[in-house]
Order: sequence, then structure tokens, then C-alpha cells
Amino acid sequence: MRQRLMEATVECLVELGWSGTTTTDVSRRAGVSRGAQLHHFPSKQALVVAAVEHLTDLRREDMRRRLDDAGGPRRTRAVLEVLADQFVSPVFFAALELWVAARTDAELREAVGPLERRIGRETHSYAVELLGIDEASGDNRQLVQATLDLLRGLGLAASITDDTRRRASVLDSWAVVLDHELETP
Repeated sequence: MRQRLMEATVECLVELGWSGTTTTDVSRRAGVSRGAQLHHFPSKQALVVAAVEHLTDLRREDMRRRLDDAGGPRRTRAVLEVLADQFVSPVFFAALELWVAARTDAELREAVGPLERRIGRETHSYAVELLGIDEASGDNRQLVQATLDLLRGLGLAASITDDTRRRASVLDSWAVVLDHELETP
């Protein structure tokens, strides 16, 4: 039931936005009674924050599986592809809806802020791990952060239009930069 609620919440956020998403719509899509939904998540805010957090964790597991076979000279590019996919996923677009709404809603901002900071730290650490670097060496920390900022920007662009070809070209070029600039053990 929880998984269905999480998925239905993200679907609603992506399709209807923050203001159009209602707990009634989520319950209906998930095939869960409104009472059961309210028992687990007493407010829309609690539901959407939990959904973004839960599905972000699942997407991270998916990233690890996808990279198990990546290696060799194109590993950096493969890592960038896996990370970039996270920023063009329904979970990212659902989170984006929360960020925009939280900008003007202090109560939502209070709930979303800590989640965003935690996910940001975890994503940074995970990128360091996937790239196989020591973030304390040289400019590695800044290069990883620049990478995540770049990927987030590409994700924002993808929220408006399909820019798959341009994104691939940017990732190709950025992989060359990272391979040259990152200090590896």
C-alpha cells in the first residue's frame, strides 16, 4: 500500500503540480481508501515529502545496479549518464514542484529544506563513490559539485523541452573535462 501511495503521489505531482495534487487524487490513483491514506500520512505535505524521499532512495539503488558493469575508459561518461538520468526522472520533477512551492510556503519550506539538504549531501557522496575519487584531493570536491549543478540545470531544461541530444553532447564534453581534471587515487 505504501509503495502505491508513493508512486501515485509522484505521478500526481508530475502531472498536476503541487497546487493541483490532492490527497483524494493520490488515494484514488493508489487504490487506497482515503482513511488508510490519512492514517499513514495525515497531510498532503507529509505525503509528498515522504514520496519524494522514498522514491529517491529507490532510484539510488537503481543507479548502483546500472553501474555494476561500467568500467574502463568510458566509466566517467557512464557515471554521468546514470547521474543525469536522476535529474530527468519523474522523482526529480516531483521534487522540483516541491521546491517551487516551498519558495513561497514557509511551512512546506521547513519540511522540504532538510530533505533537500540530506538528498544533496547523499547525492554528492554517491557521485564521489561512483567516480572512485577522494574528494579531498585537489579540486575534486568542487568538480563533483559543479557536475551536480550542471546535471540539475540540464534537468531543469528537460522539464520544458526534450533536449536529449544536447544533454548527451554536454555530458560527452564534461566527461573529458572530468577525466582530465579529477585527481584519482
